[in-house]
Amino acid sequence: MSQDVILQVEEAIAGSRKWAETGWSVKFGPRRVEVLSLKEAQALPKNFIYRQEAINYWNQANLTGNEAADAGEKALAALQSNNIAVADGFLYFCQFIEKPFAESSKTWLPLYETFQKKRAEL
Repeated sequence: MSQDVILQVEEAIAGSRKWAETGWSVKFGPRRVEVLSLKEAQALPKNFIYRQEAINYWNQANLTGNEAADAGEKALAALQSNNIAVADGFLYFCQFIEKPFAESSKTWLPLYETFQKKRAEL
């Protein structure tokens, strides 16, 4: 597999591990309070009724991002060993894990689609 795909997987792993840190726009409550990261969620006033929901959301994003990155590490090892079928399975799993956040995170699904195109060219 090409070096650019390996680089993209490495970047996806690093990015996925930082989802809760770098974040994206998520709005909570009827006033649509924007909370961009776990750090921001934890900094919300204790009396903000949606504080725990925001913290839970970002904790889940953190767990999911790390789980996807762990699978991405396995895909990377498979790519480096030129085991394309195994890499395919792990990259599929990464984009599957990402599904609850895919619209915002945009990490693994675009990578998996790129990988599929490159694989079809082989």
